[in-house]
Amino acid sequence: MKWSKGVVGCLVFSVVLLFGLVGAQESYYIPMISKGFQHQFWQAVKQGAEQAAKDLGVTITFEGPETEAMVDKQIEMLQAALAKKPNAIGIAALDSKAVVPYLEKAREMGIPVVGFDSGVESDIPVTTVATNNIEAAGYAADKMAELIGGEGEVAVIVHDQTSRTGIDRRDGFVSRIKEKYPNIKIVDVQYGGGDHLKSADLAKAIIQAHPNLKGFFGANEGSAIGVLLAVRELKKEGQIVIIGYDSGKHQINAIREGIMAGAITQNPVGMGYMAVEAAVKAIKGEQLPKEIDSGFYWYDKTNIDDPKIKAVLYE
Repeated sequence: MKWSKGVVGCLVFSVVLLFGLVGAQESYYIPMISKGFQHQFWQAVKQGAEQAAKDLGVTITFEGPETEAMVDKQIEMLQAALAKKPNAIGIAALDSKAVVPYLEKAREMGIPVVGFDSGVESDIPVTTVATNNIEAAGYAADKMAELIGGEGEVAVIVHDQTSRTGIDRRDGFVSRIKEKYPNIKIVDVQYGGGDHLKSADLAKAIIQAHPNLKGFFGANEGSAIGVLLAVRELKKEGQIVIIGYDSGKHQINAIREGIMAGAITQNPVGMGYMAVEAAVKAIKGEQLPKEIDSGFYWYDKTNIDDPKIKAVLYE
């Protein structure tokens, strides 16, 4: 059977068009801008995001500043990502207000924004994939009260007071103590920028100023490791109840050794996966809830080897 040149041309054009449509999703580009790279938490989020990109056939980049104190560096990364005109963008904001003008630019460009880990002071993100940090930190407060017998002095080291996670974890812990435990006094709340050495110096100063301190809450990986370093240096192991947030090798080892009582772990791999998945849905115009809860778990010596817990810990 002979085909005319016109029919052949149409067929070739149709095949090219068909392959173009099939490959359209594969050409989606989604930059994911995290808060930092120095903690194992972000490496686990990256792992989940990369798995989702592979499963969904999209291209992502995953980057963050060297430390969680570098707000300006994160904004530069956000500007650079927008200049590439991506199909969608993911942001874990270090400063929930400072990023808003750039998210407004993304909206003007028609680029859907997905928040992950930490929300922003704006309704621009189509959704935010995050732990319910207020509830999780409240649970940490309940555990602290239980472990110190419902009375005494406690202190808190938080990573910052500008990100949604820093604000919510501080407020979740402090509010729960004030509401439910009148005999527990929070003697100090300090901010270590997520840096374990700075957090350690702050924790040492608090312990020295409050010799009767019974408990310490570290609100992220760097904060919790800082508290651990301080307690070890001052030889206060077993005298101060330490509760952490996130996991990572140092916290896991400290819990196994009995120096840290326990910690809240998020679901970082799941968070990264859900964020990329949400971005793809947003590109396609699908409706998304304003918040996607990626979940949290309490872990201590009693359940650290439970398969369900091990799946959300990272070392």
